[in-house]
Amino acid sequence: MIVLKIVAVLLGLAFTLFGYFIFFKKKYYLINGFDEAFKNGSKTEDYAKRVGLIEFIVGIAILIASVNLIVFG
Repeated sequence: MIVLKIVAVLLGLAFTLFGYFIFFKKKYYLINGFDEAFKNGSKTEDYAKRVGLIEFIVGIAILIASVNLIVFG
């Protein structure tokens, strides 16, 4: 069970950090294949912001769930 808790915290941190870097710091190169798709015109900057925001929110949700798992588990 301790391994599950550690994995959940690390996964939450990873999602939160990637979402933060993509959404707030505009490091769009963290999205796989975005640079080529952006140059081709198939992806826009709004798409990248949406991906970053979704990753950020999911990361925070996983972190909250993992903290609850640690505290109440």
